[in-house]
Amino acid sequence: MGKVNNKKLDVSIIIVNYNSLNLLENCLDSVIKYSQDIEYEIIVVDNHSTEGDIKSTVNKFKDITLIINRENVGFAKANNQGVKIANGKYVLFLNNDTVFKENSLKAVFDFAESINKDTIIGCKLLNSDLTVQISFAEFPSLKNAFTSYTFLYKIFPRSKHFNKYYLSLTEIKKPLEVDYVTGAFLFCKTSSFERIAGFDERFFFFSEEIDLCYRFKNFGGKVYYIPHTSIIHLGGGTAKVDSWFTFKNKAISLIQFYQKHRNKFNYAFFLVIHSLGVILRLIVSLTIGITTMDRNYMKRGYYYIKLLFVYPKNNFK
Repeated sequence: MGKVNNKKLDVSIIIVNYNSLNLLENCLDSVIKYSQDIEYEIIVVDNHSTEGDIKSTVNKFKDITLIINRENVGFAKANNQGVKIANGKYVLFLNNDTVFKENSLKAVFDFAESINKDTIIGCKLLNSDLTVQISFAEFPSLKNAFTSYTFLYKIFPRSKHFNKYYLSLTEIKKPLEVDYVTGAFLFCKTSSFERIAGFDERFFFFSEEIDLCYRFKNFGGKVYYIPHTSIIHLGGGTAKVDSWFTFKNKAISLIQFYQKHRNKFNYAFFLVIHSLGVILRLIVSLTIGITTMDRNYMKRGYYYIKLLFVYPKNNFK
């Protein structure tokens, strides 16, 4: 393992966990197995898991720092806690539902050192069958909100006008500057992260990486996607433990992004698009669910009904 006890390491890897011990163990095992020729530390922040024994899981590995929260403080705050005790020149925010298959840590570190700029870096994310997963996207806008809620991004998946993910669906061979990279694997200088005050803890779950990249670019930084190294992102964890929690917080975090970063007219138009989009998806989900007797679609329809009554307080005034 590359971890040493020097005050300044190459990379601090921060992993937030909540009720996903099997995923966490597989993640830790793969990181340690493949991360060579680089000095790093691993910091696990547990958000008050109620299943299993987090200490027993972490103690299977050497030299891992564990922070145990007495409540679920959210993804953003938990990551910020990890950074406060990090000793690395760089920090890697890594989801617990990821698996390394090569020395991605060294590859991203070498790229960051070679360009020597204020950067946030993401790598290629793969599904369990090794097909390419959405790894980056455009910032939220009225246009891509409309194309998303009206399914145009699915009808025209490779259109740059209708799909904010379209570049992720193309074969990219060289590093590419993008709006934001997804939070499953997010790498940057610790000093740069601290200079913009880290993750905004008002985002409880989802969109915190979008907000971070948005602020980072506004301060003159660049965000890169590099395709020459990849990890597997299983997409499990909390998302599968509580599907309504995930469903609700995805919508809340997007609304919060507009509350924080858009003017009141842009925000008002987004709310209209959002509400009409939820109603459209409600109708489509229930229609498919009832005609095919598919419980998953019926459950999604029920969630969309509940979503019509969800509106987060504006904490960004």
